[in-house]
Amino acid sequence: MTHTHTPHAGDDNAADTDVVTLLMRQHGDIRNLFDEVEASTGDDRKDAFRRLVRLLAVHETAEEEVVHPFARRAFPGAEEVVDERLAEEHKAKESLAALEDLDTEDPEFLPRLRVLRESVQTHARAEERYEFTHIRRSADTARLASMAKGVKAAEAMAPTRPHPGVESRAANMALGPVAALMDRTKDAVRKAMGKDG
Repeated sequence: MTHTHTPHAGDDNAADTDVVTLLMRQHGDIRNLFDEVEASTGDDRKDAFRRLVRLLAVHETAEEEVVHPFARRAFPGAEEVVDERLAEEHKAKESLAALEDLDTEDPEFLPRLRVLRESVQTHARAEERYEFTHIRRSADTARLASMAKGVKAAEAMAPTRPHPGVESRAANMALGPVAALMDRTKDAVRKAMGKDG
């Protein structure tokens, strides 16, 4: 069986000066991690799920800080589109919180994971269709690069793959709860975009 390696955001060390390309790649990473959680068992599943939770938390925080504020001003009817995306994100966060309390071997875990996956993918498709296209159309190169810098700073907070060696699990655990991670991500994004606050 040939295993095709799916690139993860940042693998190619490209400059990533287009925020839309970067976010689309993160959407791909999220899909890959859902696959990994479903296909694994035991500690591997726990580890993959922890990485999925962190990436989702960081990705949504980056979008709330970078994408939605720009999109609100970018095109007619944007307010409603952004509010719909925020409502979807809120619902996904609630599903995620409920999943986090379950053991990954619990019989309820996979069915709930699939419900979360469906809502996350529907949300991602809506973003790509209703927000990302307008951002590409409305933002100049400098703005796309500035937003990309914010998203890159967020991405650094959530490795999508475990680091080699046994220290990775302990290191992942030491990063603390998701709420704290989201706060740290907000700070990192704002700093990267020159908005200290």
